[in-house]
Amino acid sequence: MEFCAPVDDIFFSLRALGAEELTDWDGDLAREIGEHFGRFAQDVLAPINATGDAQGCRFENGRVYMPDGCKDAFAQLAADGWQGLTTPEEFGGQGLSPLMLGVTSEIFSGANHSMQMVTGLVPGAVRTLLNFGTDYQKNTFIPKLAKGDMIATMCLTEPGAGSDLARIRTQAVQTGDGWSISGEKIFISGADQDISDDIFHLVLARTSDDGLKGLSLFIVQGRVNVTRIEEKMGLHASPTCQIAFDDTPAQLIGKEGQGLMAMFTMMNHARIDVALQGVAHCTRAHDIANRYASGRIQGQINGQDARLIDHDDVGRMIDDIDAMAMMSRGFAHLALIELEKNERPDLVEFLTPLAKIYGSEAGVRGAEIGMQVLGGYGYLTEYSLDQTYRDARITMIYEGANGIHTRALATRCVKIGSADAFSIMLDDLGTQKDVLGLWEKALGMVKSKNAVKLAHYFAQVAMHTLVIAVANQYEKHADQALDPIRVKRVVTHAKINARAEISKAIIQMECVENLG
Repeated sequence: MEFCAPVDDIFFSLRALGAEELTDWDGDLAREIGEHFGRFAQDVLAPINATGDAQGCRFENGRVYMPDGCKDAFAQLAADGWQGLTTPEEFGGQGLSPLMLGVTSEIFSGANHSMQMVTGLVPGAVRTLLNFGTDYQKNTFIPKLAKGDMIATMCLTEPGAGSDLARIRTQAVQTGDGWSISGEKIFISGADQDISDDIFHLVLARTSDDGLKGLSLFIVQGRVNVTRIEEKMGLHASPTCQIAFDDTPAQLIGKEGQGLMAMFTMMNHARIDVALQGVAHCTRAHDIANRYASGRIQGQINGQDARLIDHDDVGRMIDDIDAMAMMSRGFAHLALIELEKNERPDLVEFLTPLAKIYGSEAGVRGAEIGMQVLGGYGYLTEYSLDQTYRDARITMIYEGANGIHTRALATRCVKIGSADAFSIMLDDLGTQKDVLGLWEKALGMVKSKNAVKLAHYFAQVAMHTLVIAVANQYEKHADQALDPIRVKRVVTHAKINARAEISKAIIQMECVENLG
């Protein structure tokens, strides 16, 4: 089935969750831009999604080549200015609110996740340069990133250092006025490709043996030594590279020993981006399942031929997918709006991993349920739900495996007060008192007991409490939606499910406590 950009749902969510409160947000202009990008995604990006999945990338004579159509698609993307959408105008961008990425990133990922993976780190790279770069670095690299002359990568992972960045061994040493890097990085998306003229690598490397404090961030420009590309379950059109640095020239960005702080600017952008990737896949799964079930006649109800969607169990499954897509979109939008307000950084610390966990799980679960709706056809490649699942599955793993984020929510985020900031936001959003009571009970348990053992269940309480808060806002603004009846039905469905999940998680926390 052809891709259809969910522009109406995106802008309904942004309005309902307070985007209009941002001083630099013009809803009408944003809607016009979103519709334009939606058409671009439908006409240019989506048509090469399945073919890119089938063809995959090639690694020949030390160079990486992306599937047919990718180079032309990127040329159009860059020529139309999409790479510099939120880059400040003084550096050649369009200077739009970073919240626009909540629109374009979801649409892009739904149309072609692989291409979005290769091109989508530019806004985070620009923000990192703006926050930590020298004037020379800003003036040299940001215009090229905005124009599409360069594409950005993020080089963290090593064979012996995945989520544990303290184990990074790639070394950076000073050489006169500059630096050189030696070491190996793995799982680097787009570390080489043939669609841009140049590549901008942000590399985390060791400048001393002082654990995490011994890590610094560097810029490496140009083609690097790729030793292999991985054979993956999904994202076949996105080259995942293993690279080797051998006295490679580099520039320090920010201060020596503060690389992790600088890199987190990039990583926080990437985590919300991953959340939106999950939203996109869940939305795509709903669209396919809904259209298929609405057009397929199967069985009878009250003696009359019935559509598949008219059967209660099928209708329930489709509403399950729709609810997950709506709520995960709301999570990501809340995180982006709070990020741009820049008034409650502690709250952003809590919302970002929550959005990443819930969005990525929604993408995978939505694809699974969509397959079930289509039955045998869902298991075929004809309706592309297999690719939706394969492409979505990585979102629960990269940018921090979900289990790591659940642990951080129950430990670090509680200690620094982010969970308390979340409590205030829930109250501000009009969350029902009995639901708030259950949330506070869960929060009290992780504050007083073994937070690590309770982390998974605590995250479940947090996520489903936020589902109810977001659903309340959607319900309040339902008459502004394109289909108010659908919104009211789905948010009611979401709240019923969320209440059940909260109660279940609380019981599980109590059981863990009682078992010691």
